[in-house]
Amino acid sequence: MDLFDKCEAMVKQVRETRAAGIYAYYRALSSAQEPVVRLGDRELVMLGSNNYLGLANHPEVKEAAAEALAFYGTGVAGSRLLNGTLDLHLDLEQKLAAFTRREAALTFSTGFQVDALDHACIIDGCRLGFGQTFKYRHNDLADLERKLQNVRAGRGILIVVDGVFSMEGDLAPLPEIAALARRFGARLMVDDAHGLGVFGESGRGTPEHFGVENEVDLLMGTFSKSLATVGGFVAGPARVIEHIQHKARSAIFSAAPPPASVAAARKALEIVEREPERRKQLWENTHYMK
Repeated sequence: MDLFDKCEAMVKQVRETRAAGIYAYYRALSSAQEPVVRLGDRELVMLGSNNYLGLANHPEVKEAAAEALAFYGTGVAGSRLLNGTLDLHLDLEQKLAAFTRREAALTFSTGFQVDALDHACIIDGCRLGFGQTFKYRHNDLADLERKLQNVRAGRGILIVVDGVFSMEGDLAPLPEIAALARRFGARLMVDDAHGLGVFGESGRGTPEHFGVENEVDLLMGTFSKSLATVGGFVAGPARVIEHIQHKARSAIFSAAPPPASVAAARKALEIVEREPERRKQLWENTHYMK
């Protein structure tokens, strides 16, 4: 069976589920991301959105995006390395670094750029890094310790883990992982796509929630959840971020985030800091549903 034949076999399954009325994907909404959305001629309560703080349709966020669109246009027509860096990008990165209490930050056009249940972007990032990768069992600290023991002496070690696991909804035990990182001389990177804006007294995510911000070397986040648009960032020591600027293929060979998205993320971040009541309301809703 060649490649196209495999495509046809998969599509046959998709069409069968559509015919049976049980196909759940690519449903076209005809409304903004709100607690109630419109699907065809029906209004439905939205329980599957990543719009955690309700900012995706916030008037200030939309106004910021519209102003950036009018001034800078629809795109930057280049990568950050060449002609694609705007003052908007630099300002957002400075604000992200300050918010996360890191020396520097770098934005990406997508947040999709290791525990066995880690988000796919982490797995793909490990593959792109060309380093030896060990996967440990989900939140199994004993298995993580065994994997760390298998690393040859003198090799650099980076433990990469989700703060909040998108599939299971549980948290990584960051204090215990940080302790193992110290013991084995490893660095720790946390992908907090689902924790940023939600966890922690100030919304800085799971490292703040667990009180281990100073023990997390690199923090990755996304704009597509709490920050109301698309894109992502990594924050950490300035020398590491500068290295990533000049080595990350996903930044060098991809167009920079468009102005409207950058301005929307910047305004959303401002609202996250300004309105902690949104986070409080989210947790009240969560406890009510549970």
